[in-house]
Amino acid sequence: MKKIVWRISLFALVAGAVANVPALAGSAVIGSVAGSMNASVGGQALLPNTTIFSGDSLQVRDGVAVIAVGNDSRIILGRDTVASFLKDSNETTVLLTQGNVSMLHPDSGSAVRVKAGPVSITPGAGFKTLGEVAMLNGSLVITAKEGALQVDGQGTSKNVTKGQTIVITPKTADKKGGGAGWGGGSNALEIVTLGAAGAGAILAGVAMSRAGSAKDNAAAAITAAQSATSAASAATSAANAATSAANLANSSAIYAGFLAACSLDLTRQGNYASAQQIYGGSQCPTYNPGVAP
Repeated sequence: MKKIVWRISLFALVAGAVANVPALAGSAVIGSVAGSMNASVGGQALLPNTTIFSGDSLQVRDGVAVIAVGNDSRIILGRDTVASFLKDSNETTVLLTQGNVSMLHPDSGSAVRVKAGPVSITPGAGFKTLGEVAMLNGSLVITAKEGALQVDGQGTSKNVTKGQTIVITPKTADKKGGGAGWGGGSNALEIVTLGAAGAGAILAGVAMSRAGSAKDNAAAAITAAQSATSAASAATSAANAATSAANLANSSAIYAGFLAACSLDLTRQGNYASAQQIYGGSQCPTYNPGVAP
């Protein structure tokens, strides 16, 4: 009977372990962390060489995260960014919730797609592509720095070529009700292609947003340095005061010893000869009864 119970228990353990294998195996690998700063995955600090799985959610605070996908593709998540990842047999999808993401895609690298609401951005086929997608004040700012980007969403399609920047905003909902938002109908998106000046202004705004924290950090560093300098000055003043006090105490001790020697000489010899010799001819104080010293 004991053997039967033992065998049943062993079978249950093995069955449980086998049942867990598909769950582990079902998490497809997205890539690995090439570098990161002030970023986390699932609430845990994101460390270099960490494997990123389909379903993982990354958050970047005042920092950056670089994910290597396949052999050559790279995904860069910027400051104040929240994104998650999905993997299927054909491509890797970045679901952008807030912030900004850049994708570096060689012409033969692993397929990468960025989705922000209903908008989907993919590298153009056959091009080495460097694209940026940023959420800014309720709009999407999409820039093709190299190659080309294909932008699709809500029945709208746009090809963004090298050097172009477009801004996508949700149109106001129709009169039947509802407000503006990314969940509108088939014509709910408005796409504006910016000229060089407009694109420069928008990108400057994105850069300023990214640089804001760096400026704050620099100001904090300056304040800390100033505080450290003040503390060092205070410490120097305290050290100088302590040195002065020690010197004064030493002088007082020397003079006290001198007086003690004078008193001893006077008691033993009736004169101050040895005290004068010891202290280089210093004169011991004299005292005459009835006369103030």
